[in-house]
Amino acid sequence: MRATTATGSPATAVAGEPRRPKPLRMLWITAAWGACFLAIEWGLRDAPLLWYAALRALVAGAALLAFAGFQHRPALRGGRAWALITVLGLVNVTVAFAAMFGGVAGLATGTAAVLANAQPLLILLPAWWLYGERLSVRTVAALAVGFAGLVLVAVPGGGGSGAALSLLAAVAVTGGTLLSRRLGGLDVVVATAWHLLIGGAGLVVLAAAVEGAPVISWTPRFVLSLAFLALVGTAATTVAWFVEARRSRLDTLTTWTFLTPVFGIGLAAVVLGERPAGWTAVGLTAVLVAMWIALRAPRRAPARVTEDAVESDSPTEGAR
Repeated sequence: MRATTATGSPATAVAGEPRRPKPLRMLWITAAWGACFLAIEWGLRDAPLLWYAALRALVAGAALLAFAGFQHRPALRGGRAWALITVLGLVNVTVAFAAMFGGVAGLATGTAAVLANAQPLLILLPAWWLYGERLSVRTVAALAVGFAGLVLVAVPGGGGSGAALSLLAAVAVTGGTLLSRRLGGLDVVVATAWHLLIGGAGLVVLAAAVEGAPVISWTPRFVLSLAFLALVGTAATTVAWFVEARRSRLDTLTTWTFLTPVFGIGLAAVVLGERPAGWTAVGLTAVLVAMWIALRAPRRAPARVTEDAVESDSPTEGAR
């Protein structure tokens, strides 16, 4: 039996029949995340890597906390809630952001976007083990084909330490998505704000130790890059992602992140002139076919619904 939450509704989505992610929401999330890699590339021209990552988290967290205060949302209470938010912040922000920015600095933007979004494959076994989400051979095969397609598109952009950091970012984001399932009963905006602020504080400590005092050129390019990265690519998308993580199957949810590097590669090609190799068409076709297969994989929900309907029609049901 899986745990329920204080409010009941998030746990219903997790413990009962998880729903499909909302397509329009997932499209704008992945498009914004794809654009983040371009914003990181621009911002790193004017700021040190770790300090830029710290500013991204702190500005996003402060904006969400101000928004939560304006709406009089409930504050975090209890040691367990704060412990969870602290771990989530250190994993999903401190480690993930530092590794993601390092990957972009060491790789072509498109390649970094691919490797940092290996989450659909990394989350399969943990989602089965922690939340009982059954895996079908069809879904696993589709996700493997999709990631192979992305590799065909972008791996010619380079490897080495940048690739290792991008994969570390993917592992950290996967851990963050799994931990976000535990946020049931907490206000998602407040929880997101505090995990960004705590993770950002961790990045400040790391940046001060590694890079020393910040030397930042506050050019219009940097200000615009930071504003987009923090407010759109972090604050808005993280809230929306955590909402979907509460209500959706994790394998289906993370399948959508295959679109993130597709958007990132497209923008890098148009804006930065990073031209992918000749296998681009083959790789992108594989990605789209894999997404279609994974998102349309058959479910066993209809049989369960029928069973529940029969049970609810029982004359003894109302007496329970």
